[in-house]
Amino acid sequence: MPPPPRLHQLLVFFLVLLLLPLLSAIHMAPAASAGEGGVEEALLGLLQRVQSVALRALGARDFDPKLYVDLPLAADASAAAAAAALASLPRPAPSRGEMEAYISRYFAPAGSDLVAADPPDFEREPRGFLPKVESAAARAWALEVHALWKDLTRRVAPAVAVRPERHTLLSLPGRVVVPGSRFREVYYWDSYWVVRGLLVSKMYETAKDVTLNLVYLVEKYGFVPNGARSYYTNRSQPPLLSSMILDIYMATGDMVFVRRAFPSLLKEHSFWMSEVHNVAIMDNHGHVHNMSRYQAMWNKPRPESATIDEELASKLTSTAAKEQFYHQVASTAESGWDFSSRWMRDSTDMTTLTTSYIIPVDLNTFILKMEQDIAFFAKLIGESPISERFSEASKARYDAIESVLWNSDMDQWLDYWLPTDGNCQGIYLWKPNSQNRAIFASNFVPLWLNAQHSGLVRFVNEAKSVRVMKSLQASGLLQPAGIATSLSNTGQQWDFPNGWAPLQHLIAEGLLRSGLAEARKLAEDIATRWVRTNYDAYKATGAMHEKYDVEACGKSGGGGEYKPQTGFGWSNGVILSFLEEYGWPQDKEICCSS
Repeated sequence: MPPPPRLHQLLVFFLVLLLLPLLSAIHMAPAASAGEGGVEEALLGLLQRVQSVALRALGARDFDPKLYVDLPLAADASAAAAAAALASLPRPAPSRGEMEAYISRYFAPAGSDLVAADPPDFEREPRGFLPKVESAAARAWALEVHALWKDLTRRVAPAVAVRPERHTLLSLPGRVVVPGSRFREVYYWDSYWVVRGLLVSKMYETAKDVTLNLVYLVEKYGFVPNGARSYYTNRSQPPLLSSMILDIYMATGDMVFVRRAFPSLLKEHSFWMSEVHNVAIMDNHGHVHNMSRYQAMWNKPRPESATIDEELASKLTSTAAKEQFYHQVASTAESGWDFSSRWMRDSTDMTTLTTSYIIPVDLNTFILKMEQDIAFFAKLIGESPISERFSEASKARYDAIESVLWNSDMDQWLDYWLPTDGNCQGIYLWKPNSQNRAIFASNFVPLWLNAQHSGLVRFVNEAKSVRVMKSLQASGLLQPAGIATSLSNTGQQWDFPNGWAPLQHLIAEGLLRSGLAEARKLAEDIATRWVRTNYDAYKATGAMHEKYDVEACGKSGGGGEYKPQTGFGWSNGVILSFLEEYGWPQDKEICCSS
């Protein structure tokens, strides 16, 4: 006979209490990665020193630290020779000419270890492409966006696999689709919306390649890293691999593909359920819920932004405080929202990031979706015990989200802020004033589960969907050109007035599938605003953008630690997805002026 529920909870409490010192040590331990140890560490350490010297030589204006850690060694150079030459440059800083000559002598250009790869399944106008787009202007533009897949598709050069110690780029088996501009490698959560767009473009084999590259990374590292660079292997990103696999299966019916990817989903789920990410919290009814948080396995400056991180940490006086700050910065990068007031105790001070002490709405939504997907796939391939286990896990996470994160006064799901004083003794006790009542677009992401459930019941019933929809309409997030990320204008890129393609798509798709005519109308309105701002910005600049300013139609976004980027993988995917879902009538104006 199993122990009574209360006794069981006490046993869990004391077990966690006994393990707490060990778990704390694990949480803060830097990850062993491809960028650490041996010759690969030598290259990354050298490139960070190059980055630092380049900043002194070239100045901060238009300086991008990521450029320098993406440099592969030149074919006739060695890390030792490059390090010796760097040490011999004039102090405290070489001239611009000396620095540029040094880089051109010892390194190949950033991105040169990727090679062009025309996708074989690309057609100029695929059969059955966007049948509901009747407007000639909208269709012509959609075909231009579709054509961008050719520009963004690459292969990792064979030399990377042969001599990995000469590159920070990770070798991958299949074709890759990069976001664009400074992002010269695969990124995890970007790839979900790339896959969605590729499916609209009928590029099924390329979509499988993109996804199987991520499966390969899970097999190698036990999780999908933030991106396909050695310096990204200390953290992941929002987990959407199962969603890519489900969408490809629904489009192709490819059971071989599902069976190939399935074991990696179990491995990835274990990563997110490990002590690094798991949080136990007891609600007011005495029920203990296991939830997930972002937490990088790192406490040093991020190599791709080391000069920025070191400058921010310079006002901290102790080594421990700096390591804690670096840990929080990397954990925030794992969230995909880098950076936002959402993660700060003081929105004006980056050193107050406390991301690993927050239970995020969106992360737990994505993991619930992962659990539903695994249950679906397991049943599909005849693994009934696994299917039942993950079905139960998804129900438990549903209860956790509703118990810990739902706020019935606001009709939103709210991030939960954990205490940072270290006195929790393993299981946190839920307190209503620990919910973050600031309004972010992420507060509405659970609606997406209405659209993305794997044959299970709708996550939010119609009555609750009405309440959430009205809360969104009254929130202040709906702006002339789309949904704002937050209401706080902090200068961070994941804050007001920026809008991002993934958030438009997640929320609109959730509204669309809620079963309400009024919600469907709102979803189409959000999609219309987003399509128009993308269209006008494209016509003005000739490019798709990473983010947009939702206060003004046709204006790209700004802020953050790097210059605005173009390309752009997930923006392309969301536009194509919106046009496939809603179409564009002949008499509907696509320009902002309407």
